[in-house]
Amino acid sequence: MNFFKILFTPITAPIEFIQNHFKATLLVLMVFFIYQSSNPDDLITPNLKTIHLTGAIMDASFIIEEIETAKTDDNIKGVLLDVNSPGGAVAPSVEIAYAIKELNAIKPVVAYASGTMASGSYYSSIWASKIVANPGSMIGSIGVIMQSVDASELMSKIGVKTQTVKMGTYKEAGTPTRQWSKVELAELNKVIGNTYDMFVSDVANARKLKIEDKNKFADAHIFTSIQAKNVGLVDSVATINEAKKMVQTMAKVKDPVWDKKDKMDRFLEKFANEAISKVGFNTTTLVAY
Repeated sequence: MNFFKILFTPITAPIEFIQNHFKATLLVLMVFFIYQSSNPDDLITPNLKTIHLTGAIMDASFIIEEIETAKTDDNIKGVLLDVNSPGGAVAPSVEIAYAIKELNAIKPVVAYASGTMASGSYYSSIWASKIVANPGSMIGSIGVIMQSVDASELMSKIGVKTQTVKMGTYKEAGTPTRQWSKVELAELNKVIGNTYDMFVSDVANARKLKIEDKNKFADAHIFTSIQAKNVGLVDSVATINEAKKMVQTMAKVKDPVWDKKDKMDRFLEKFANEAISKVGFNTTTLVAY
């Protein structure tokens, strides 16, 4: 018995110590973690900030909070908006676009297409001082779509019928339980058309393009970086380092220190955004894809 006790002492002793001194052990681990994760650069106040716009845009709250923080932080002199998103819902995309416009009126913002800058995410970026595209990125898809399903045939096969009480001719427009009527389609087309006109108008104003040329730069065309530059949707095709240098120059920062978001915060934010994007689409969703 004593033999086995001695044999397993290297394992049992640390466990017993931790059990008897849990609080002290926890404190030591916290101090060790802080020491290990600390970086001399973290002690220097950052003067430039990167804001990441990734994934489907279904909720703007996280990025709006970051934009507001950058706007009110006097130490931050310039912002890089790093975009890799296929787009998303209209309302949050517009919300981000005008928040960026307000921020850019105070301090320079450069939007960088690191992967995809399409539709809603392009809308979000239009009011930046400059838009820079990675040579391999995809740009554009300036258009609006509303989708639903017609589940009437499936419902008929499984013996399910809907019962509806409504007031208002168009109250059931967009329903997935049957085919849409001509009257409903006309109503939905008005919504789509008006939203598309707003999208095109804002792009034209922000990018100083002619609305009459909308079939060249809009019409849901998907462009490579070079093609996007040729039609005026981006200012230059370059790497992220060059985009950062552009921010530094415009912000007149001699000794750039970029704000580094904690990796755990990035992970949690990305997880939350992806969760929202998965549950955000209902049967009929107006999106700027």
